[in-house]
This record gives sequence, C-alpha cells and structure tokens, in this order.
Amino acid sequence: MRRIAGLKELTGEYDSLLCDVWGVLHNGVAAFPPAVDALVRFREIVGPVGLVTNAPRPADSVVAQLRGLGVPDGAYDTVITSGDVTRAVIAARPGAKVLHVGPDRDDAFYEGLDIALVSEDEAEIVSCTGLLDDDTETPEDYRALFERLVARGLTMVCANPDFVVERGGHLIYCAGALARLYSELGGEAVLFGKPHAPIYDAAKREIAALKGKRILAIGDGLPTDIRGAVDNDLPALFVTGGIHAADFGSHKDPDAARVVARLHAEGLDAVAHIPALAWDGAA
Repeated sequence: MRRIAGLKELTGEYDSLLCDVWGVLHNGVAAFPPAVDALVRFREIVGPVGLVTNAPRPADSVVAQLRGLGVPDGAYDTVITSGDVTRAVIAARPGAKVLHVGPDRDDAFYEGLDIALVSEDEAEIVSCTGLLDDDTETPEDYRALFERLVARGLTMVCANPDFVVERGGHLIYCAGALARLYSELGGEAVLFGKPHAPIYDAAKREIAALKGKRILAIGDGLPTDIRGAVDNDLPALFVTGGIHAADFGSHKDPDAARVVARLHAEGLDAVAHIPALAWDGAA
C-alpha cells in the first residue's frame, strides 16, 4: 500500500469510482473543493463516478443537500443511498405499522411507501434513521425505549449503519450506533448500507449501466467504506484525514506506518492512502 498525493496517480488502473460522501466530499457544513475537483476531473478524463452514502434518505434528497453544500452535479453520475436500499426492504411489507426513530428531516424516507407511521405501542417494526437530536443526544438516551421494544421482539431496520460522522469539526452519533445498542440489548437489527452487500450490489449495477468495469472505492471510514470494499471485492483508496484522522498524527501528513498497522490490525487492506481526496496533490 502506497501513499499518493492525488487521484490522478491511479487513473491508469481504474475506469470508474464509487466514492463516499460525508467525510470525503464534504463535512456536513461545506464541500471540500479539492475533492470536488478530483471527481470532476476523473469524470472528464477517465469515466463514471458513483457516490455511495449511508444517508438514510432517497437519492434526490441527497442531491439537493450536495447542491446546497457546493457540490456540483458535474462531480458525479449517480447517487446510491442506504436510504433507497432500505426503503425497498420496508416496501416489501405493505401495510406494516412502523415506529420511526429519527429526526423529522428524514421524513422523506417514507414518502410513497404503503406503511403506517405509528406510536411505540402500535408498532410492528422499528425503522431507525438516526437520533432525534444528534447535537445533544447519545445512544444511552434510547436505552429504556429499546429495552421495551426488544422485550416485544420487534426487529429494527437501520437505514444508516454509520456509528459517527464529523459535522463541522465535531463527531455526532448516527443510526448505526443505535442499531449496535439495540443488538447489545438482545434485539435484531438489520442493516443494508455500507459495509453490507445490498448497497454494493446496487452500486455495481449502476456503474455497470454506465459502462464502468474496473471500480475503485474511496472512503474514510474503516468499518464502513474500507470494510465494505474489502468484503465486496473492490480495491480501496483510504482517505486518512477523515473520521480517523486523529489516529494517524497530522491530518495533512499522517504517519504511514500507523496507517498500515491500523489497517492490518482490523484485517483490512487498501491499494493506497491519501490525506484528503484531491486530483494532483492533496491540499
């Protein structure tokens, strides 16, 4: 595994990308211009770019968010979300009574589905998209609720397997952290986004339709992006300056030995690592 300065160094080896979004392309507050430039140039020079995100919302909602953060449509060809993959699973249970655990901003997740959003006492299934207030809450705030739901034998369908993401310089909990607590309490939590196969199967189909064959996966999350790439037979580019940046020393000049040791300790691999996604020299 080698350190690279820019995505340009790998263009002879791959003809398409599956790129993570939060932590690689933006931080939840603003886009990273060098990362946007890298994807735009790859599309212009090499081939298609798919964005693969654990966002618990439909793709069109993510596209709107990307535009608002300064990511142009020209940076990618398609968006594959954990929300869309999970929606398909819930749609297979028409008429289900669903308890939504998550913020109001995720309501678009349920639009068009033949289900009923109900209270805790009426629920037949739990759908988790995140914490109600991820600025102030932690998974522990949900322990009592989850104990009651687990006691009733309800399955949780988790639309975002991420444990945490970085928003504007600080970490916030995601739905994956709630799913982990639910499982620890003895409940069944089912996840479909990264690192699990369903989202990668969908992403590979999208890239194949765009004539891409030699896919490189790009991400900053070891348990999601890099684990997902490894488990789904995709080479990976690890962005070290994202969610794990503090583990490797300097954000801009990470300790390569620590990067390699961490990957090996977790049974992971990558073809290369880069401090931050850029085309011809990390900023």
